[in-house]
Amino acid sequence: MEDNKIIEEKIISGHKTGGLMLFLTLALYVVATIGVIYGGTMSNGPIAVISGIYLFVGWILFLGLKVLKPNEALVLTLFGKYVGTLKGDGFFFVNPFVTAFNPAAGTKLGQSGDINGGTKTASNNAETAAAAMSKKISLKVMTLSNSRQKVNDVLGNPVEVAVAVMWRVNDTAKAVFAVDNYKEYLSLQCDAAVRNVVKIYPYDVTDNVDTTGDGQADDGSLRGSTELVANRIKEEIQDKVKDAGLEIVDARITYLAYATEIAAVMLQRQQAAAIIDARKMIVDGAVGMVEMALERLKEGNMVDLDEERKAAMVSNLLVVLCGNHDAQPVVNSGSLY
Repeated sequence: MEDNKIIEEKIISGHKTGGLMLFLTLALYVVATIGVIYGGTMSNGPIAVISGIYLFVGWILFLGLKVLKPNEALVLTLFGKYVGTLKGDGFFFVNPFVTAFNPAAGTKLGQSGDINGGTKTASNNAETAAAAMSKKISLKVMTLSNSRQKVNDVLGNPVEVAVAVMWRVNDTAKAVFAVDNYKEYLSLQCDAAVRNVVKIYPYDVTDNVDTTGDGQADDGSLRGSTELVANRIKEEIQDKVKDAGLEIVDARITYLAYATEIAAVMLQRQQAAAIIDARKMIVDGAVGMVEMALERLKEGNMVDLDEERKAAMVSNLLVVLCGNHDAQPVVNSGSLY
């Protein structure tokens, strides 16, 4: 159907004549003013009428003057029909009856280029109104940083995560005509992609969890595979917004933590796991030292120990090596028997 066809971007070029047209328009105003005066004084009706008409409607030519800075664009329509996109920095003159179209011009998101610092003031409101009226589309790389989201990981643990997405407009025609508001569309797709990807991974490395979809358990996790998770989020967002003329340059996880309600419990769990690992290391080292001590005593023939004395010695050495506090020496003046 005609209404559902994809609109291809058309670049308007060769219209950097804004300076010349501004000079000619002003010059014609001067001539028209002189013509009105001359026609009135000399009773020359045609000159006076033509000059008066120009003075009345000549301002329309000023509507065709467009100024663009680097990495800015204007999508132009004529009576509802797309006529092309004006790109490149310079002073342009186009058909005065074309209008710039950008449904996202007045949309403010938590992203670079859209944040008015501090409290709302009259100047900020004026800047917002000016941006909404200019209808210019920024082609710069922008950074979208949505608010933190609470998402359940693959184990069902609530996790708070925030992602910064670097993006830019790649096709101006698709951006303004394919979706209702490309900024809001991008923000929604970012939130959806974060939820879809985060729920695949555990927060920390966990046994018997498949995060790649190959049917085999792996050691992927949100905390340990940040780069991989960010790349998957980037790819999913790009897949959703490519038809909207947007390009995802990069994505980065800016905040990652357990949700407040389970943060304390998970911290205790991590501490317990760290203590167990430390104890295991201490025991392994102590056993090795005891074996070495027994071997050295045997090699030097210093003392002949039977099994019971070896057991007592091993017990004493393990107490000394594995204890949390310094061992208190006990003088034994007798014998084990």
